[in-house]
Amino acid sequence: MTGVLRRLVVLGALLVPLSFLVDRLLAARRGANPPEPLRMVEVVDAPIDRTWAVIADVPRQVEWMREMQSIRFLDPGPVGEGTRAEATVRILGIAVTDPVTITTVEPPTRYAIRHEGLFEGGGTITLEPGADGTTTIVRWEETLIPPLLPELGAVLQAPILRSIFQADLRNLKRIVEAEA
Repeated sequence: MTGVLRRLVVLGALLVPLSFLVDRLLAARRGANPPEPLRMVEVVDAPIDRTWAVIADVPRQVEWMREMQSIRFLDPGPVGEGTRAEATVRILGIAVTDPVTITTVEPPTRYAIRHEGLFEGGGTITLEPGADGTTTIVRWEETLIPPLLPELGAVLQAPILRSIFQADLRNLKRIVEAEA
């Protein structure tokens, strides 16, 4: 067992500086440009107003966002721009608190938040009516910056998060279409 432990320590001693170096190289390559958001899209077979009603009903977001377990509002009154909340979300299976502020509410086309917790960043959901008005094109852009090794972490988490968020949009589609 001592040999295995020794190998793990040596491997860790090599990976930590290498990870830091890769993170710095990725940061230099990005330069002053903002991080590239994850982009997801889904077409919902329902009019834009019906789709917006589900998206803008913030307490219902736990129904279609599978990693969100609960949400608690920190401000009284109607939900709108400037409203602060704390969502309990799972990150790699671990529940964490994600403080957010709603930054944009433009019915029925745009909803955005800013993440202010362990993972910083923001998300924007935009809606546009389909060609005949009976469908809605939902686009979601999300940027989540990890607290450690932010550049390398963003690269590593991107395929996982993109898959999760795309599944969330499929859940949204299912809910809206079932209610339409």
